Amino acid sequence: MKSTTREALVAALDPYERLVEIGVGRRTDVAAALAADKRVVATDVHFRTVPDGVSFVRDDVTDPDRAVYADADAIYALNLPPELHRPAWKIARRVGADLLFTTLGGDGPAVPVSRRTLPGETLFVAER
Repeated sequence: MKSTTREALVAALDPYERLVEIGVGRRTDVAAALAADKRVVATDVHFRTVPDGVSFVRDDVTDPDRAVYADADAIYALNLPPELHRPAWKIARRVGADLLFTTLGGDGPAVPVSRRTLPGETLFVAER
């Protein structure tokens, strides 16, 4: 990920104090940057190594452990595939958190959203 895109994503997520990243995978740079002064929990269906300051919880957003997301101000995901848009939106709505995500290439959002254009990326903000 280009540093300008990463910086723009971090800036977009900066207003939130408690964040959960869905499907962190091996791209931990945004979580690491946010963890400098935020509480960040990263989730994935597979065990992942995360940077210092980021907590990891193995979780599947299609059958989520609500406790993982309960205190989040925002839930976010990078390159979220369309089949996970609705499950992510559902858990965000249940816990009262904002959902922000990017998609893979030309995939459009599968839930109602507003769009924010960032350098090199579109950030989708799901309607509550």
